[in-house]
Amino acid sequence: MGGMHGGDTAAGGRGHGRKRIRIAAVADLHMRESARGRFGPALRESGEHADLLLLAGDLTDGGTPEEAELLCAELAGVPVPMAAVLGNHDHDRRQGYRIAAALAATGVRVLDGTATVFEFGEVRVGVAGVMGGSGGFPGHTGDPDSGSAEHRERYRRGPADALRLRAALDCLDTDVRIALMHFSPVRATLAGEPVRILPGLGCAELGAAADAGRADLVLHGHAHGGVEYGETPGGVPVRNVSYPVIRAPYRVYEVG
Repeated sequence: MGGMHGGDTAAGGRGHGRKRIRIAAVADLHMRESARGRFGPALRESGEHADLLLLAGDLTDGGTPEEAELLCAELAGVPVPMAAVLGNHDHDRRQGYRIAAALAATGVRVLDGTATVFEFGEVRVGVAGVMGGSGGFPGHTGDPDSGSAEHRERYRRGPADALRLRAALDCLDTDVRIALMHFSPVRATLAGEPVRILPGLGCAELGAAADAGRADLVLHGHAHGGVEYGETPGGVPVRNVSYPVIRAPYRVYEVG
């Protein structure tokens, strides 16, 4: 049985009469020993349903090299091109660079304030990626100047990564632009999460960057208790592809 769980025509792109590209996406795999084999079989069949696989962070449970090895075993043999961003848990042991290197060795393009281009015949799909961070949303701004050092660092990273995302999107000259991140760029996909933690789950400036950078689709994770569907203030489709939300090894969206 394949990993596709439903489908969604998420974005129109800027071309007309072109082939539609199928994007498989998932976040929050939280790979650990107890999850061994949970995703690999479906991901290795993803070529039946998708042209590209995007991974939106928290790919390991605690950021250990052992978990990275398990993750790469799940991704081995995936028949479509892949790109990823890391999430906060991938940095738990401050070894995110090792996880990124392991993913790269497996064939995954790891993005961090950068962009990459995939070509599918005449259609060029650009993906710009950041981890993102906290920062909150109108009415839910939180306090960036109190709490732990980690808390303050996440609040600084949200707006900073928004600037990096905008720059990465701006460098893309492609038919379709996708913004890939871990933290949420909008309040809408956080529906169902406790109100008190909303400021820590994302940053409105990420959504503004997606609008300004003319993204056609935004993908994120992190919000395990949120919902799948939302959009930016400018009307760009936003999809929360956290595994606990989509309850499938990946979800497929069409763009083009």
